Amino acid sequence: MGEHTAILYYSSRQHAGANLQRLLDKRELGLAKPLAMSDALASNAVADDARVIRCHCLAHGRRKFSDLAEVFPHECQVVLEVISQVFDHDEQARTEQLSPEARLAYHQAQSQPLMDALKTWLDRQLEERLVEPNSALGKAIGYLQNHWETLTRFVSIPGAPLDNNLAERVLKLFIRQRNNSLFFHNTHSAYIASVLTSLIATCVYAGINAVDSLVALQEHRAEVWAHPAAWLPWTYQARLVPPEATRRQSCAICARSGSPFHSTMTSSRADNGTRASGVVGHQRKRPCESLFIIIQYPWPS
Repeated sequence: MGEHTAILYYSSRQHAGANLQRLLDKRELGLAKPLAMSDALASNAVADDARVIRCHCLAHGRRKFSDLAEVFPHECQVVLEVISQVFDHDEQARTEQLSPEARLAYHQAQSQPLMDALKTWLDRQLEERLVEPNSALGKAIGYLQNHWETLTRFVSIPGAPLDNNLAERVLKLFIRQRNNSLFFHNTHSAYIASVLTSLIATCVYAGINAVDSLVALQEHRAEVWAHPAAWLPWTYQARLVPPEATRRQSCAICARSGSPFHSTMTSSRADNGTRASGVVGHQRKRPCESLFIIIQYPWPS
């Protein structure tokens, strides 16, 4: 969402690809295609894959070689060194806070020659029968070859990520919440949990107090329904009334209504000692029924 990151959870009895397709069906027409990052599992594919720019996780491809490093040390080292340099370049771009376009140009200059050389090396291993295609190493090489275009989006698409580590990290929060709830009773309860956890995770990732944001949404429900974009975690504070104005308004209402604590607070220190008790109450319409809260007000000596 522009410069901000929204974390959206969606629960159902279907696989991730079907859930993403339902989300795409609700998307306005005419918008640019979103980047869809995942591993290469078939369950992550959407029915209409032309509606997204599919990216595959380079870290998953790297892991297939790191798991075989003890068995095929020389061949795996070639792949691991190249991918490690690419990730170093991406970290450098993040450190310099490059724009998506500048990051793309940086990767094209620094990472693309490395990836092109790696692609040539991979092709030669199978074409010259240096590696058995059905071996574990051959299958790892085949994985990179079969998904090369989607694994290297970062050298062709501005803003394309190298991996889906962010999605996997935030997914752990929802899985922990589901397990702590001893799973969900039905799909509706799972939906409610998805909404609440989405709000909380988005606030946490943005460095915003999630409790304050949720309280503001509850206290201004009508305004949220009317203008939801104005009540996102990074915009809602601009819609709130300044605290000073709120205190002045509350004092004016109390003075006009003659609340029970008004006379109590004017009691002298001599009559009540060094500490006075204020009674804050709200009288209900039904007789002989009231709710009172006792608050201690310390007075300076």
